[in-house]
Amino acid sequence: MTQNRGRRSELRWDPQTIDKKWQAKWAEDKLHHVDNDDPRPKWYELTMYPYPSGDVHIGHWYVLAPSDAHARFRKMQGYNVLHPIGFDAFGLPAENAAIRQGVHPYPWTMTNIDKMRGQLKSMGTIYDWDREIICCLPEYYKWSQWLFLQLYKAGLAYRAFAPAVWCPSCQTVLANEQVVDGACERCGTLITRRELNQWFLRITKYADELLDGSGLIDWPEKIMIMQRNWIGRSEGAEVSFDISHLGLDDKELRVFTTRVDTIFGVTFLVLAPEHPLVSALTSPEQHDAVEKYVQEARAKSDIERMATDREKTGVPLGTYCINPANGQQVPILTADYAVAWYATGAVMGVPAHDQRDFEFATKFGLPIQTVIAPEGSTGQEVLEAAYTEPGMMVNSGDFDGMPNKQGMDAIAAYLDARGSGRKTQIYRLRDWLVSRQRYWGTPIPIVHCPSCGQVPVPDDQLPVLLPEDADFQPTGESPLARNEAFVNTTCPKCGNTDAKRETDTMDTFFDSSWYFLRYLSAHDDQHAFDPEQVKKWAPVDQYTGGAEHAVMHLMYARFFTKALRDIGLLEFDEPFLRLFNQGHIIADGAKMSKSRGNVVAPDEYVKSVGADVVRTYLMFVGPWEGGGEWVDGGINGITRWYNRVWDLLERDPGLLKSSDDSGGSRELRRKLQQTIRKVYQDLDTFKFNTAIAAMMELTNTLQKVWDGGSASKASWVETRKAFLVLLAPIAPHLAEESWERIGENASVHLQSFPQWDDALAVEETVTLVVQVDGKVRDKLPVAVDISEDDAKELALAQDNVKRHIEGKTIAKVVYVPGRLVNIVTQG
Repeated sequence: MTQNRGRRSELRWDPQTIDKKWQAKWAEDKLHHVDNDDPRPKWYELTMYPYPSGDVHIGHWYVLAPSDAHARFRKMQGYNVLHPIGFDAFGLPAENAAIRQGVHPYPWTMTNIDKMRGQLKSMGTIYDWDREIICCLPEYYKWSQWLFLQLYKAGLAYRAFAPAVWCPSCQTVLANEQVVDGACERCGTLITRRELNQWFLRITKYADELLDGSGLIDWPEKIMIMQRNWIGRSEGAEVSFDISHLGLDDKELRVFTTRVDTIFGVTFLVLAPEHPLVSALTSPEQHDAVEKYVQEARAKSDIERMATDREKTGVPLGTYCINPANGQQVPILTADYAVAWYATGAVMGVPAHDQRDFEFATKFGLPIQTVIAPEGSTGQEVLEAAYTEPGMMVNSGDFDGMPNKQGMDAIAAYLDARGSGRKTQIYRLRDWLVSRQRYWGTPIPIVHCPSCGQVPVPDDQLPVLLPEDADFQPTGESPLARNEAFVNTTCPKCGNTDAKRETDTMDTFFDSSWYFLRYLSAHDDQHAFDPEQVKKWAPVDQYTGGAEHAVMHLMYARFFTKALRDIGLLEFDEPFLRLFNQGHIIADGAKMSKSRGNVVAPDEYVKSVGADVVRTYLMFVGPWEGGGEWVDGGINGITRWYNRVWDLLERDPGLLKSSDDSGGSRELRRKLQQTIRKVYQDLDTFKFNTAIAAMMELTNTLQKVWDGGSASKASWVETRKAFLVLLAPIAPHLAEESWERIGENASVHLQSFPQWDDALAVEETVTLVVQVDGKVRDKLPVAVDISEDDAKELALAQDNVKRHIEGKTIAKVVYVPGRLVNIVTQG
């Protein structure tokens, strides 16, 4: 932890006393309690709930404090705001920490939550703690289990034997989305593969609807692009290559291609090493070589196998298939660049028109047949590289001379008519693998019965509790499988006493896919979520969190919502109508980490300068979406500004004697209207840094008119009150304390956010730039409504202008209202 990062400026007041005073008062008055029956329009604002890692670090503050300010702003706009918090408390970090420390994950997790809860309260947030959720508690995961069973009964959850991505370090299966560059996204270990019985959710059923996104009001385009790329819809054709001559049960090999126009150029066909027909299609002579190659491929990650710059490898199977377009024999190989999970796991090789296929064919001495050529070419030229541009079809039978784009539809129709192909689309997206071979997660509520097969645990037997005495040391087998008291059970359907419980636990993303619904009735023991409260509050109006969750949490929650809608549990399509992604706070030019020694501990700063200074600095450091760097000099700047604010607000307005129509009074009111407009518009769009800058400018104006004695008491009092209301979402403790000190009774946080008057915000004067032949010669303050004639006359009368036009003929004088007078001369 970084210590003594720099000398800090001292405040004029004691932040410890003021922060605690108002936090206690707000709690006593239940100021942040959310009333479901409040008649005001609802606004559900949510931030991704934190993992209870042990400490609220400055990164948590950077995520949570600005979102709290935005929720406070919405409340002051007149909304009934729900802004809850909870803890994403299951998962590997707790289990791994428990293994290292020799303790159980539950007390480790709950101790961390107790500490973090206190730290979050010290931030001055408006969370209604009566709605807190903790997903590792049975009262929460009971309903995760219930929802799993609803998906299971609807055919959206299923178990299948499939190759699974395995992390050797975490000793558990990973979802495809949890693999980054061939490694576990949590620990960085290179992944391997295992054949396991796994539980999946049918997210692929919703691929097209997830691509659509028409129900989303305001999501970052980059997130939608990431989701679209992950779903990876491809339009093309599925083609059947005949293998009936081999005497197998399967009579054809199905191949998906986006380039059916090149089918006459197929000179080989590649199967993924995991393809179910590899063994059957391998000749006896090739058996050993193929078996060795398949085993080697299984040890490689998909990222490694599909890299375009790696050496091409493969082994012939010793058999062939028949091209349905021309009847030619096509040799079959297995190569690890083909993967079983994508499309059909079979790839047609067209080396003349695909660079990867060209390199593969060149290495293995396979034929290269040109079937698309530039207009005017016969296609007989020897290729140095694959030709991938549009062109005319050649060597393609009846399709010769046809533009290849037209040929796509024509050949697809030709194959369809012969029963050898059809237009279709495929997706890169795979069904969501939700089972994990770890202890600290929600048990999957299924019983395996020798007589009945898979049996859902009845509702009245939920939750299936995690056993407290489990041995959760990782072995590659689920820790629950070693707990006989947990595993051995009676079939709830037939009473068979040899039944076994499912021993895998759920991916923690299952918990976070519906948590936003649980906040609406956090302690309901009859429903996962109260239907009436869902109708009132859902969907979430504004969601904030990191862009790194684009293809996991955010997409899973969207899928969950659509699935629960189809089951009949929800009546809306999208969980989060608006999404804002904040950036990251760094220190010393790098991401914060204990190893770098640049971790900023917020508790230390809260003790010395108070929560409001920390909140404000984090919002002022830069655009929220862009992130920023923690610099102690910056937090000192905020401290100095708040000292000025404190001093100005403490001054006696009775000392101001100017009239209400004085220049200072008008200037102060004008600046106030401009500030209200700016702060309102900026808080509305998460531009906290520029909103704070506008308030700083208003502070400067207050100082100016006070020093000059040019404002009236009424204008000062009016501005002072409005300023505190503007400040309240950003610095809730300081605003509340100052509000009380100027004699106001009801909380500043119950005030309506000010509205501005555009007419009063208009400047009385503007600066007119005077040019002679395009060069600036003077700048004049003039009335905003000055006439063109008066502006020109005034410009020509200035001494510096006279010097530069002396002896010259004025050709013309150009006037740009409110901005410019340009005098053009001759001679």
